[in-house]
Amino acid sequence: MSRKPKTSGQSENDVVKLAHEIFYNDHKKKFNLYHAWEELRHDQNWCELATSKRDGTARKRKCEDGAQSASSQATVDLDDQAMKRPPGVKAAKAASGKRNVVDQQAASQFQTMWSIREKDLAVKERLSKMGLLERLIAKNEPLSEFEEALKQKLITEMLG
Repeated sequence: MSRKPKTSGQSENDVVKLAHEIFYNDHKKKFNLYHAWEELRHDQNWCELATSKRDGTARKRKCEDGAQSASSQATVDLDDQAMKRPPGVKAAKAASGKRNVVDQQAASQFQTMWSIREKDLAVKERLSKMGLLERLIAKNEPLSEFEEALKQKLITEMLG
């Protein structure tokens, strides 16, 4: 028997009957947990376990579409396909508190890095001005009006 999704024209009863046949062919005994399956097939915990892998990607099946068979639920590997439940109210509150501490640490670390960067930029600017002043002082030919004004401005900045 091939295991394929519900085809057009198949009712839910046809799908369940086919699932029973597949289970019998696989296990050589009749599926005797139908009453439990009826109770649990729409339960949230079991719907999360009902996933199938097609085309190399895992997709979640909806329990309401009748694509679930009794044998597929009986053979679900809990370790591979278990979905994580959403966090409860207390866990969400605890996580948000931790996140605030992490955010504060990140902000503090960023502030420290920024202050170091500002100091570095100030030092580079001062070195650049010193180099310019050194070139103006070392010039052999007479300085133009602009160069002389720049030289005087740089001297006052360096000494002030």
